[in-house]
Amino acid sequence: MARFTLPRDIYFGNNAIEELSNLKGHKKAFVVTGGHSMQKFGFLDKLEDVLKKAGLEVQLFAGVEPDPSVETVYKGAEAMRAFQPDVIVAIGGGSPIDAAKAMWVFYEYPEKKFDDIKDPFSLPKLRQKAIFVAVPSTSGTATEVTAFSVITDYSTKVKYPLADFEITPDVAVLDYALAQTMPPKLTAHTGMDALTHAIEAYVAVARSPFSDPLAIKAIQWVFDNLSDSYNGNKKARERMHVAQCLAGMAFSNALLGICHSLAHKIGAQFDLPHGLCNAILLPYVIKYNSVVSMKDYADIARSLGLPGGTDKQLTHSLIEAVKTLNARVGILPTLRENGVTDELFNAHIDFIAEQAQLDPCTGANPRGTTPGELKKVLECALDGSPLNF
Repeated sequence: MARFTLPRDIYFGNNAIEELSNLKGHKKAFVVTGGHSMQKFGFLDKLEDVLKKAGLEVQLFAGVEPDPSVETVYKGAEAMRAFQPDVIVAIGGGSPIDAAKAMWVFYEYPEKKFDDIKDPFSLPKLRQKAIFVAVPSTSGTATEVTAFSVITDYSTKVKYPLADFEITPDVAVLDYALAQTMPPKLTAHTGMDALTHAIEAYVAVARSPFSDPLAIKAIQWVFDNLSDSYNGNKKARERMHVAQCLAGMAFSNALLGICHSLAHKIGAQFDLPHGLCNAILLPYVIKYNSVVSMKDYADIARSLGLPGGTDKQLTHSLIEAVKTLNARVGILPTLRENGVTDELFNAHIDFIAEQAQLDPCTGANPRGTTPGELKKVLECALDGSPLNF
């Protein structure tokens, strides 16, 4: 028996945020955001206006950091318990939406601790007090449609991906106007995150006939639109906002793999953006997994019209196409070129490999791994040396 879960409603298009007027009948909305950019471009005011016109009392929780911490989650949950909302609305990048998901759990179950929910699919039943609405401003994480949330424990510098269908939002709002505000570097990083989601979903152990078409379409749209989106093309920005959502619907159900396992850990230890980590690692992970998934990677390459007469040639073309796309959006290809020194790398590599092996994403990877093999993948990504094992 398999399962495929999505939000009940996905609103998309220009001014889609106005569809939240459909929340009439609810009483209180607790709005979670990072704050500055949503305020700067007027989206936070617009959201509050729509909610208040629908008859909801609104309370704002701003200032969620780029990598939300356990402490921020607890603080937000405490504020929720004081306000008692029946709607939680998260607006902004992946961080405030991820944080709000975890706050939601502790709002409804104040007796729980973070250690109680870190194991995949261990959450209690939600929606006892509130429903959840997500309004993304970046085109990458797709957390607005997924069963995942990534929270950082800064005391150990470890990122914990929470995984449970209970935290899949009830409503997702893809307002194209929000995606137009991303600076180029963020556009590049989030776009490569979306590509990694889709490619990993297409080869993951839990893939299905429902997730595969979403993954392939997302891959095609990322390759067709990311470079133009990076250069400011408005229509490409809109398509990327949809593409990342398609990728999210795919991976939320098919799961991911070791590219994300490793990215979670090196991002925390080396202070690198998550999407950048995925972009650097993806060519090496494709090569590593091609031992068992070459036909699937070849299928992806065929869908993109890449050259190759055999599955091996097509897989090589896919790897080269990823590298080329990285270059087009200004992403340097190795960890070393992105500021990771040999001293820093060697000080943390064993811990990173061990933690990545334990990451929930590792279990869905098509090829089995050991910490030693993960360490070798990272060593190749450090300096660009070829992966041949």
